[in-house]
Amino acid sequence: MMKVSGEEDIYSISITTPSMPCLMWYFFMVISNGRIYYYGNNENRLGGVGEISGNIPILYQITVYKNEALPPAWFQDSVIYQIFVDRFFNGNEDGKVLNAKKNSLIHAHWENDPIYIKDEKTGRIARWDFFGGNLLGVKKKLGYLKRLGIQVIYFNPIFEAQSNHKYDTGDYHKIDPMYGDEEIFRELVKEAGRLGISIILDGVFSHTGSDSVYFNKEGNYPSIGAYQSKASPYFSWYRFNEFPHWYDCWWGIDLLPNVNELDPFYQNFIIYDSNSVLKHWLREGIKGWRLDVADELPDTFIKKFKETLLEQEPDAVLIGEVWEDASNKISYGQRREYLLGEELDSVMNYPFRQIVIDFLLGHRNAYSIHSHLMNLYENYPIHHFYSLMNLLGSHDVPRILTVLQDALPVNMDDKKKKEIAIQRLKLAVLWQMTFPGVPSVYYGDEAGLEGGNDPLNRRGFPWGRENKELFVWVQELIAIRNQYDVLRTGKWISLAIDSDIYAFIRQIEEGIDALGQKRKSNTSIILLNRNITHEKIVTLDISKWFKNGQFVNVILPKENIMVEHGIFTCRLKPLEGKVWVKICR
Repeated sequence: MMKVSGEEDIYSISITTPSMPCLMWYFFMVISNGRIYYYGNNENRLGGVGEISGNIPILYQITVYKNEALPPAWFQDSVIYQIFVDRFFNGNEDGKVLNAKKNSLIHAHWENDPIYIKDEKTGRIARWDFFGGNLLGVKKKLGYLKRLGIQVIYFNPIFEAQSNHKYDTGDYHKIDPMYGDEEIFRELVKEAGRLGISIILDGVFSHTGSDSVYFNKEGNYPSIGAYQSKASPYFSWYRFNEFPHWYDCWWGIDLLPNVNELDPFYQNFIIYDSNSVLKHWLREGIKGWRLDVADELPDTFIKKFKETLLEQEPDAVLIGEVWEDASNKISYGQRREYLLGEELDSVMNYPFRQIVIDFLLGHRNAYSIHSHLMNLYENYPIHHFYSLMNLLGSHDVPRILTVLQDALPVNMDDKKKKEIAIQRLKLAVLWQMTFPGVPSVYYGDEAGLEGGNDPLNRRGFPWGRENKELFVWVQELIAIRNQYDVLRTGKWISLAIDSDIYAFIRQIEEGIDALGQKRKSNTSIILLNRNITHEKIVTLDISKWFKNGQFVNVILPKENIMVEHGIFTCRLKPLEGKVWVKICR
């Protein structure tokens, strides 16, 4: 260990990390006057400033990763739009619902609330409800998505299945007939590509439906399923404790029998065969996959899937559903290897969503959320941090507008509550669109769609009833993100100003961004005031990153400000955010 020249009590040391990808854990040991002091992570395990103790402390983390296969640059430059097809738009001129399923409930009115119709005795779903959205509807709304500024559509599952959510796959090679067929899917992919929009599909590979070609418990398919006979070609996919009625299933739900992802026949079917699920849909023009419940998939399976994916399409992307810090996740007693270089390009960034909510609702102050964000930044490989799927909503959580509104006092006027919730959401979107990573918009959030837990978070898109103010705001922020390289891949510096003001700087210096790519040099300052009632005057010393120059607030109405000697000052109204970008001449 060497003392840093010109500095007091600051030391540095260089270490050689292992040649194999892994997590390294470390702490500091200081010997002074014959006494040993230990310095390690803080009790919240957030990295950064640690704590001194007399015993072996909580350890810090270093993620050692392979740097060969990096997430595709096109993905890092994108904005995602997530579509739950049944609830997006019915493209048939007469509004006819395609190929309604037996015993299903077809809503007569698009504005109805989704419902679960359950058997009173068993609690099982007795009838699935449908609204009639289809792929033709998505195709007809591609112009809308283009105007919004979207570059990627992520579809919830679109393969044949009995449910409305399609996570109970019936046939991996077939578009659900209620959504259309492969011909309309090809047309959709082609037209989307012409508009610069890529398609990502949801891959549900930890389980199938019991009502499927492969298991065929209900006998609705002409094939011999694993439930019907041990001689079925699919029998080795499943784990039977007592054939045929007692079998391993996802979270104990017998409609979702688990598969053995390490079974050679299953891997051939999903990954390797000439017409495997992976290869078939890549040939149809998709640009990647989102792996449902990645925690349920063995690392070996994900690695093989990723390896073959890149062999077929080197520019494809692989996203995983992971709800926690994916760098050190433990599932089923195993430390996962998602981000070590051989598996995922991105994960759904639920921690980001929670941090945003906690800050806006006053559960954490700016200093706390700074620490939580810095912890992710320290733990994630830099290219993964800039590829995270930064979401505010999804099909598995309450609508973001509802969350921001329901936290307000019950006795507050409803109109006032809605106004505050909208302003909070606008602040959240500003944060999302200027933060490192890939923003993801859950269909309808940009239109003010509301709803609590499933199924109310899966309401039909409010066509003709959109919140225009919110739509214009989201559209404007996406356009700003798309316009400025610095907001997509610029270096990120996190700043907590006071309890209510969180800020960060994005910067590209000397034409090289945070990922080593050539970009236009620029500096941006983003400020967020969560306070509902108080205006704030913010003064920052940014001389470490910028000395002199003029900045423009790129959100309408625009305003200019001059920075001299690194001192930046601006005014923020209650629940206001600003995006300042250096004026380049």
